[in-house]
Amino acid sequence: MAVSKTAAFFDLDKTIIATSSAAAFSRPFLAQGLMNRRAVLRSAYAHFLYLIGGADEDQTERMRAYLSDLVAGWDVAHVKAIVSETLHEHIDPYVYSEAVELIAEHHAAGRDVVVVSASGSELVEPIAAALGADHTVSTRMEVLDGHYTGKIDFYCYGENKAHAMRELAEQEGYDLSKSYAYSDSITDAPMLEAVGFGNAVNPDRGLRRLAETNGWGVLTFASPVSLWRHIPVSRTWSFSLVGAATVGIVLLWWLRRRRRRS
Repeated sequence: MAVSKTAAFFDLDKTIIATSSAAAFSRPFLAQGLMNRRAVLRSAYAHFLYLIGGADEDQTERMRAYLSDLVAGWDVAHVKAIVSETLHEHIDPYVYSEAVELIAEHHAAGRDVVVVSASGSELVEPIAAALGADHTVSTRMEVLDGHYTGKIDFYCYGENKAHAMRELAEQEGYDLSKSYAYSDSITDAPMLEAVGFGNAVNPDRGLRRLAETNGWGVLTFASPVSLWRHIPVSRTWSFSLVGAATVGIVLLWWLRRRRRRS
C-alpha cells in the first residue's frame, strides 16, 4: 500500500521569525539607496502596527499598494544581492528556535516543509533555503528588463495562500488532509483550513478564537536567536534608523492614548 506524501506549511513573519521580513531589510535598503528616510519611517510605522496586531485587512491592503509603488523601478539583481549579503545579520537573530526544531521534526517524519508568505519571493526564498525548506510560496512582483514594474503578478495573502497550497499539493502529490499548517494571524485562516492539522502560533485574538472553535493546536514560540551573539557589545546600544523610528512611534501612540483618556 502506497504511503501518502505530506507537508508542513509555515507562515514566515511572526511564525518562523519574530519580526516582519520586509521591515528587517529596511536598513540595508536604505544604506544602498533603494529607500529614503521617509520610506523607512512609513515602513517602521507599518511594522509597529503589525507587531501589536493592530493592522487590519484594510491597513494591510493600503500597505501592499504603498510597497508596490515603493519598489517600482528597483533593480531585481541589486535587491537579491542585498538580501543575500545581509540575510544572516538581519534575519538570524529573529528566528524562533521552536520553529527550527519543529521544521526538523517534520523533516524527520518524512514531510516536506513549505514556507508560505505574503512577502516577496526575493526575500522569502533565501530565508527558506537557509532554514532547509523544500518549497516556497510567496508574493511575486512583475519584472520587466530586470526591474520591478510596481505591479503584482501574485499576491500571496488570505485565500490566495490556500489556493497556492492546493496547487502545490496537486503538483507534488501532497495529501492535505494529513498535512500541517502554522500561522499567527486570522488572515491566514484559509491556510490553516486547507490542511488536516491547523496550528495557531502566538495567535492574534481572532485566530485564537477560531483555533478553539476548530480544535486547532495553539503553540507558543518565545525563543528567537539572541541578537547579542552576532554583533559586538558596543553596537548593541546603538539605535538603527528603523529602531529609533519604531520607538518614536510607540511613544507617540502612548501619548495620544493618554490625551484621549484625560
